Amino acid sequence: MLCATSRLLAARAASALPAHPRGRGPAPRSRRRELHFPGHPELPPGDLLAGRFAGPSVSTGRRAILRRGRMPPAAGGGLAGSELRPRRGRCGSQAARAAGRDVATETATARSPKRPAPLSSRRFEAAGRWALLALVTLTSFATRFHRLDQPPHICWDETHFGKMGSYYINRTFFFDVHPPLGKFCAFLGSMLIPLAYLTVLELSRSLPAALLTAALLTFDTGCLTLSQYILLDPILMFFIMAAMLSMVKYNSCANRPFSAPWWFWLSLTGVNLAGALGVKFVGLFIILQVGWNTLSDLWHLFGDLSLSMVTLGKHLTARILCLIVLPLALYIATYAVHFMVLNKSGPGDGFFSSAFQARLSGNNLHNASIPEHLAYGSMITVKNLRMAIGYLHSHRHFYPEGVGARQQQVTTYLHKDYNNLWIIKKHNSNSADPLDPSHPVEFVRHGDIIRLEHKETSRNLHSHYHEAPLTRKHYQVTGYGINGSGDSNDFWRIEVINRKFGNRIKVLRSRIRLIHLVTGCVLGSSGKVLPKWGWEQLEVTCTPYLKETLSSIWNVEDHINPKLPNISLEVLQPSFPEIMLESHLVMIRSSVWTSFFLTTFLQGNNGLKPKDNEFTSKPWHWPINFQGLRFSGVNDTDFRVYLLGNPVIWWLNLLSIALYILSASIFAVAVQRGAHLPVKVEGLSQVLLRGGGQLLFGWMMHYFPFFLMGRVLYFHHYFPAMLFSSMLTGLLWDTLLRLCAWSLASYPLARCVHVLGILTLLLGTAYSFYLFHPLAYGMVGPLAQDPQSPMAGLRWLESWDF
Repeated sequence: MLCATSRLLAARAASALPAHPRGRGPAPRSRRRELHFPGHPELPPGDLLAGRFAGPSVSTGRRAILRRGRMPPAAGGGLAGSELRPRRGRCGSQAARAAGRDVATETATARSPKRPAPLSSRRFEAAGRWALLALVTLTSFATRFHRLDQPPHICWDETHFGKMGSYYINRTFFFDVHPPLGKFCAFLGSMLIPLAYLTVLELSRSLPAALLTAALLTFDTGCLTLSQYILLDPILMFFIMAAMLSMVKYNSCANRPFSAPWWFWLSLTGVNLAGALGVKFVGLFIILQVGWNTLSDLWHLFGDLSLSMVTLGKHLTARILCLIVLPLALYIATYAVHFMVLNKSGPGDGFFSSAFQARLSGNNLHNASIPEHLAYGSMITVKNLRMAIGYLHSHRHFYPEGVGARQQQVTTYLHKDYNNLWIIKKHNSNSADPLDPSHPVEFVRHGDIIRLEHKETSRNLHSHYHEAPLTRKHYQVTGYGINGSGDSNDFWRIEVINRKFGNRIKVLRSRIRLIHLVTGCVLGSSGKVLPKWGWEQLEVTCTPYLKETLSSIWNVEDHINPKLPNISLEVLQPSFPEIMLESHLVMIRSSVWTSFFLTTFLQGNNGLKPKDNEFTSKPWHWPINFQGLRFSGVNDTDFRVYLLGNPVIWWLNLLSIALYILSASIFAVAVQRGAHLPVKVEGLSQVLLRGGGQLLFGWMMHYFPFFLMGRVLYFHHYFPAMLFSSMLTGLLWDTLLRLCAWSLASYPLARCVHVLGILTLLLGTAYSFYLFHPLAYGMVGPLAQDPQSPMAGLRWLESWDF
C-alpha cells in the first residue's frame, strides 16, 4: 500500500485536469494490463461487508447500461464497451469477467481493438486451469490421507461420533445435541481446499490468489488434524464452503437470470445450506450470510426501474423456492431418515417424552396397552418434562439432621424403578378403596385436589415452609405420614396446561402441574445433584415462583388400574411434526443448559463435557492461536497428536484482517470522495472491496457470535471462521502485490514484484508446515522442551502444551 501511495495521489491530481475529448474510434490502449468489470451495478457503500460495493460517481445512464450486463464506452483509455460485453450464454465473473489485454502506450493514438486470442490458446489456458485445480485437489487428498491409520486408537471426540455410527448400524436410538446429517460421512475435509480455491478464483479472477489460498489451507496443521478424524467439523466446513462457492457462482450469473447455470447454482446453494444446518446448528451462520446477500440482491433489483413487477415477482419466487423451501425440505428429510433408521430403544430414551419413547421397539411403552384417562386409585409414574431430570422418586432414607425437616427423601431418578410408583387418591378420603369393584370409577380432572401416596413406603407427597436442601427460597418436598394418613400439607391441586377445568387427564399426552394447596408453590426439580446422603439423585423442590417452566411440568407415563379398559399406546404416539418439534426442543435445551450440566449432572452428549487433560478456551484465544487442544497422548512414551494451527499461517491471517480493514477503508474513502482512480487501480479496488468484503463478512459471521454463547467452547469452534480469513489473506496479498507492481511500473523489475511476493508466501507456508507437521501426523519421543524432540525450539508460546 505504501509503495502505491505516490502513484495514487498523482492519479487523483491528474483527474482534476480537463479530460481529452473522446473520438468516435476505439479508445487508446494502455501499456499496462487493465482490469474491467462488466455487469456490476452500482451499490451503496453500506453493502461493503457483504461484498457489494461500487463507486457512487457512476452516472444514471451508466447504471442503466450496467444493469443490462454491459459496460459503457471507457473514458480516458481502455477497451470500448462493446468489447467487454459478456458472451451470450456465459455467466459474468463475480469480480471481473475478463481482464484487459496488453496494449500500447498511453500516449499512442487510437488503434483498432485487439483481436480475440486464438482458439488453441484459449484451450491451452483452460487446460492449464484444470491441471492446476487437479494439482490442488491431489495435494489436498495426499496430505489428508497420509498416515490416516495412525494412531491405532480412538482420539478425542471419536469416542462419541464413532459410537454414533455403530448406533446407526444397529438402529439403536441415541441423543445428540447436533442434527443427524454429520454422522454419515467423515472424508469431506479433503475437499475444503479445492472449494476454497474455486471460491477465491471466482471472486478475484486471479490464479495466484486462489493458489495462495489453497496453500494456506493445505499447509495448516489445524485443518489437517481435524480432517483426519471422525468428527463433525470437517463435514460442517465442507457444506459451509460449498454454500459459499455456490453463492459466489450464482452472483456471477446475475447478468443471465433464469438461465440454466443461474438455476443450478441457486439450487445448489440451497442444498448446501440444508447440509450445513443438518450437521450443526452453527450452520445457521452461513444461512445468515446467504440471506443477507439475497436481501441485498433483491433490494437492488427492486431499484431497477427497467424491470417489471412480474419479473421482480419471479426473482423473489425463485429465491424463496431455492433458498427456503428446498433447504427446509431437505433438512426435514434428513430427520425423517434419522427417525426411520433409529427405531430401537437405546441410551437416548430418557431425554424424550413418554409418548416419544412409545414408538421405540424394546422400550417398555412400545406396543403397550394402558388405560387412557387417569382415575383415582390408579398406580402411576410421573415424569418431568425437562431433559435429563427423570421420574418423581422416593425411598426409605430420610433427610439428614440440619437439612430441613427430618422426613423421607423425595428426589427424581432417571431410570425405571419400583420406587417411582405413586397411588393417586382423593384429598379427603382415607377409608374407601377406589379399586373396589363395587365403587364406580372416578376420573381425575383438571383442577382436582389430590394426594399422591408412595407405593413402597405408604407416605404422602408433602411440602412445607422449610427451605429446600440445595436451592434457596424454594421449599422442601418430603414423604410424610403413616399408611397414607397425613395432614393438609399433603394436598396438591392438579392442573393441565392449556386445558379447562373439568377436563380429563390423558396418560402420556397431558402436561400437568402440581400446585401445593397450603403454600401455593409448584412441584418441580432444580436439577441439582444431591450429596451422597441423597444417593446423588436430583433435588425436588416446591418453588414459590409460579412461572411455567419445563422443570415444573410433568406427565403421567405408567398407568395401572384394573377397573379401566386398556388402549394401545400406538394411538397416543406423536406424529412426525410433533417428533421434529420435540427433538429440536430437546437439542436447544441441551445447548442452553450445557454449562449448567457441567457443574451438576450430565447425560447424553458427553462430548460437551471437558475431559481429563483437556482445555476449554475463550473466543479471543482463537485468532492468535493462543492454545491448542490435545487429541491424543500426554507423556513422551505416548503417540501424541496436538490440534494447533500453523502459527505462521494463523498470524499472517490475523495481520491480513487488520491490513484489509485499513486498505479497504482507504479505497472506500477515496471513491466516496470522488477520486478518479486509474483503470488498473480501480479494477483492483473492486476486487478488494467486493470480493474481500464478502470474505470479511463471512469471517465475522462465523466468529463474533461465539462471544455471546454461554456454552463450553473449544478451539475447534474457530475453524469455519479460519477458512474465511485464509481466503481473505490470499485475495488481499495478491491484490496488494499487484498494486505494488503497478506503482513500480517504470522500473525494469516491476513485473517480478508480484511473482516474487507470491512465491515467498508459498514457500514460507510450505516450510512452516515442514516444521510443525509432527503436531498433526503424530509424534513419539521427548517433549518439546527436550533438545532431542522433533518440536525442539518450536514452542513459541508457553500456552502451547506439546
